[in-house]
Amino acid sequence: MSRVRRSGTAPELALRRALWAAGLRYRLNMRHRLPGSPDILFVGARLAVFVDGCFWHGCPEHGTQPKTRADFWAQKIARNRARDVEDDARLRAEGWRVLRVWEHEVTADPSAIVERVTVLLAEVTR
Repeated sequence: MSRVRRSGTAPELALRRALWAAGLRYRLNMRHRLPGSPDILFVGARLAVFVDGCFWHGCPEHGTQPKTRADFWAQKIARNRARDVEDDARLRAEGWRVLRVWEHEVTADPSAIVERVTVLLAEVTR
């Protein structure tokens, strides 16, 4: 477990490259200031983006349940999902908008996520 990356995962890096290539500039390393440690921040637009791992956050399409220590993992994933909901609520209470994407969405088509981010950023400038 100590080798599982908290940030800088392949899907996160792929999304960051796609956002940068589209001319969208974001911030990193402000995790200590915000609930939930967002992966990517658009500070001016107050948009927090999370790239959730399918296993760790219980993706309905790709999430798997381990056969060993099944109770432990079921509780762990349930706690992760509950914490995600709480963090989203805290961010929204602080005036942030939250976008959560699954790692499989980024892997399949990062440009689709870039379009979603672009739409959310455009809503701020209206």
